[in-house]
Amino acid sequence: MKPSMHAKRPPAVSRSKPRPLAQLKKAPTGIAGFDEVTLGGVPEGRPTLVCGSAGCGKSLFGVEFLIRGAVQYGEPGVLMTFEETEDDIRKNVASLGFDVEKLIAQKKLYIDFVRVDRAEIDENGEYDLEGIFVRLAHAIHTVGAKRVMLDTIETLFSGFSNQAILRSELRRLFGWLKDRNLTTVITGERGDGSLTRQGLEEYVSDCVILLDHRVTGQISTRRMRVVKYRGSTHGTNEYPFLIDEQGISVLPITASGMDYPVSNARISSGIAELDDMLDGKGYFRGSTVMVTGTAGTGKSSVAAHLAEAACQRGERCMYFSFEESPAQIVRNMRSVGIHLQPHVDRHLLQFHSARPTMHGLEMHLVKMHKMIEAFQPKVVIVDPISNLQSAGSLDDSTSMLVRLIDFLRKKQITAFFVSLASAGSASTEMTDEGMSSLVDTWLLVRDIELGGERNRALYVLKSRGMAHSNQVREFLITSRGIRLRPRVSWALRGAHGFGAAQPGGTRRGGDSDGQGRVGAQANGARTPPQGD
Repeated sequence: MKPSMHAKRPPAVSRSKPRPLAQLKKAPTGIAGFDEVTLGGVPEGRPTLVCGSAGCGKSLFGVEFLIRGAVQYGEPGVLMTFEETEDDIRKNVASLGFDVEKLIAQKKLYIDFVRVDRAEIDENGEYDLEGIFVRLAHAIHTVGAKRVMLDTIETLFSGFSNQAILRSELRRLFGWLKDRNLTTVITGERGDGSLTRQGLEEYVSDCVILLDHRVTGQISTRRMRVVKYRGSTHGTNEYPFLIDEQGISVLPITASGMDYPVSNARISSGIAELDDMLDGKGYFRGSTVMVTGTAGTGKSSVAAHLAEAACQRGERCMYFSFEESPAQIVRNMRSVGIHLQPHVDRHLLQFHSARPTMHGLEMHLVKMHKMIEAFQPKVVIVDPISNLQSAGSLDDSTSMLVRLIDFLRKKQITAFFVSLASAGSASTEMTDEGMSSLVDTWLLVRDIELGGERNRALYVLKSRGMAHSNQVREFLITSRGIRLRPRVSWALRGAHGFGAAQPGGTRRGGDSDGQGRVGAQANGARTPPQGD
């Protein structure tokens, strides 16, 4: 018989779809911004260590984790404290607007104060935490707790010197909590050269959060960092956080992505002649606009026109001022025909005035985030951004503004920045903050002193995505607001470099006619749309 010419086929291999890997379950804390940093919260059913020096907010973090868990997520909690009495905790938490008495009455919260006094401790034989386990088990059973907080763990072990037993009991405590699937927050004091005084808690915890309260140049700033998180990715940067009457707020974004949407819609600047210079339509909605000039050139008046125009459209505007109080701004703008008080009364315009040195830059940014989220404005004005350097270094203020710009762009909020240029600087076509490359539209207002008169002129340095005028227009502040004359007089063009001929007989934005005059500007020519 001839051998078969057909090779035997290998047996079919069944291909089943790979099972999805089990993801680590997380318990949301309800703390603003923190759950974004950790991509969901703390690990569910596992211990989390919150460590830091005195006054950094450890206890508040844990208490808020418990209360928000009970109120927002229906998970009762047990707070075992070794430092503060139950009455102290009630008073402290009441300042945040939480009704602890009500939660206790509803069996959503159980507070157990364990008094540990070194003078009353007599160490005899081997020491263990059996008594603590009994009290915890009773408290957990009473309210059906899903969450537990221990505050602070150093106090529990402060009276005992046997380090071997102490470490053994620490491991047993963490294992006991984990075996019962309790989502636990344990607070600990920071040690010398280690995250905690015992130097062991950070190794047996599944998640470690470090809180820091530092003072630089007499300005204090609180920061948070997730040191480790077993089984999960997380943000690894330092994140500024704020403690106020609403609890803890973490700023989750240190370097926003650039996937924000853009709009083709246009909004008026509030100055008809300026709109005409910007392709006759004004700014792009959601874009970033900056006006630069020396003191007294009318920058704030340009900002006030935008605020008034937004409110007249029925849109909300938030005005952050680092120089003047709201009453000063309203009074000063009234003298040039801009009436802002009616918009304040209608709750369309909201001012926030503060000295830059009142907080660190991160704290200013956190506060701005919170107020913007609460007010939901369509336009945000910051006047001036140059003052922020008094609260930090130039690099710090630039970093803060970049984060603010990214935040506003993601929300499609039109941002308007006022930047003060130093008088007598080598070039006004640059900013100390290095913001010129980040903004979409850049306006420059300059002083011109000639023939015993001081005049102002305005021109558009750049405006991305639109054709815009290359004219240098005379800038007038009148009792009826800002007016821009169609062109600067020939005498003013030659002053301080305006219209001065460049090598090759041309200047920025127009062609010279050989006599120092710019014919293209006089004819109202526009530069084509820019990519930068």
